[in-house]
Amino acid sequence: MKEEDKRIYEASIKSRDTEEFLDLWFYRPLGFHCALFFRNRGVHPNVITILSIFLGIAAGVCFYQESLRWNALGVLLLMWANLYDSTDGQLARITGQKTRWGRILDGFAGDCWFFCIYFALAARLTFEPIPFAPQYEWGVIVWILCSFCGFWVHGSQCQLADYYRNIHLYFINEKNGNEFHDSAAQRREYAHTSWRGNLFWKIFLNAYIAYVDNQERMTPAFQRFIATVRKKYGTDLPRGLREEFRKGSLPLMKYTNILTFNSRAIMLCFSMLTGELWLYFFFELVVLMILFAYMRYKHETLCCRLTKKIEEGYEFD
Repeated sequence: MKEEDKRIYEASIKSRDTEEFLDLWFYRPLGFHCALFFRNRGVHPNVITILSIFLGIAAGVCFYQESLRWNALGVLLLMWANLYDSTDGQLARITGQKTRWGRILDGFAGDCWFFCIYFALAARLTFEPIPFAPQYEWGVIVWILCSFCGFWVHGSQCQLADYYRNIHLYFINEKNGNEFHDSAAQRREYAHTSWRGNLFWKIFLNAYIAYVDNQERMTPAFQRFIATVRKKYGTDLPRGLREEFRKGSLPLMKYTNILTFNSRAIMLCFSMLTGELWLYFFFELVVLMILFAYMRYKHETLCCRLTKKIEEGYEFD
């Protein structure tokens, strides 16, 4: 890669602190070349996001089939959708076309993929025997399980992981952390935005307020910490505070990556290709929930410690 291309590539990723190994090794380099391809043809990042939605939906349709060939195709389509999920953000950063429309649409795309995938899993398993109790069929239980996993477990895990990454980016580099938002500011914008000519933006903004609200409810210690920080320092955060926060937050970034896509997708694909679909639910409900609880505990503990330091008058360099 030429020096100029290397510079553009580095500008296309948010931060190496928050990037997962698989993304840096595979999705980001390939996504960068896709981004250059689309940039040279004048394609808007949101178009790439919409394409990823169709690919994710197609993956869900393939996962409904019991054929190994269909399931393998679903795996490839899901990887393609995730590649475009990387491409749209890189293209937006390269071209300066980053918008909240794009950010909200990007989150909506992932929700669409997994809504279709959970629906496919439930439909496929309805009349299948329950593992370790083959005399019973899944029936309505699997629909309840998929609804619980999709709307609460998966949603909470991804929302908190996304929030912690944006917080981390805000503290290490406020420019890169401009996706860290609070619900009060979003409500003010919603109140001052007219419905006339802004119908879809108002609808999206209302959904985004609910999203940020949920993130804030899950992080009471951080809310107290950021309020204390803003009261004392405003937006001019001391370098020492940024460094100490990064030191405590950086080890948690690997958990944010596990809880979002790649590890989840790998387990989903493994479950599909082996035909043991229950393994995915076990992974999400047990393994990922343990990591979720641990990550939240460590982050809240970090925030409590730093809040106490500020309140006791500790001066960061």
